[in-house]
Amino acid sequence: MGRPCHFALFELQPAFTVDLQQLAARYRELARAVHPDRFADAGEREQRLALQRAAELNEAYQVLKSAPRRAHYLLGLQGHELPMEATVQDPQFLLQQMELREELESLHETADLAGVAAFKQRLKAAQLHLEEQFAHCWQDAAQRDMAERLMRRMQFLDKLAREVRQLEERLDD
Repeated sequence: MGRPCHFALFELQPAFTVDLQQLAARYRELARAVHPDRFADAGEREQRLALQRAAELNEAYQVLKSAPRRAHYLLGLQGHELPMEATVQDPQFLLQQMELREELESLHETADLAGVAAFKQRLKAAQLHLEEQFAHCWQDAAQRDMAERLMRRMQFLDKLAREVRQLEERLDD
């Protein structure tokens, strides 16, 4: 890899558990240092490099602050190329996905704000549970399939959480 490791940019060891406040503070600090405005009087090459560093830093930050993207990235660092989106060969989870989608649709139809809030809390608890499970198994080669399955589940719940936020915004209007 020609590009620096996302963790190295933030002077962190590759790990699933990340202090998000510390990450955000470090991001702001580094972003100021490479901000293209600081290179307004520099030559064209320095300006281009500053833009490139700012883009790399932003990409690294977006990946590391998102649990599913961080999980995907960590698994990739172990030398396994994984498509970001893949079919989930996980019948039990597919059934759970369908039930969650139906429940969210029902909440949308009834415009039930209290129900949406409760759904959101359950979703957050499920996300934290998956993250804890992933943190325990991602480095264990024997549990590689489980780590990938957990990462796919995290991706789904993350997408569902975005849909819940959009529903809340629509119901608040």
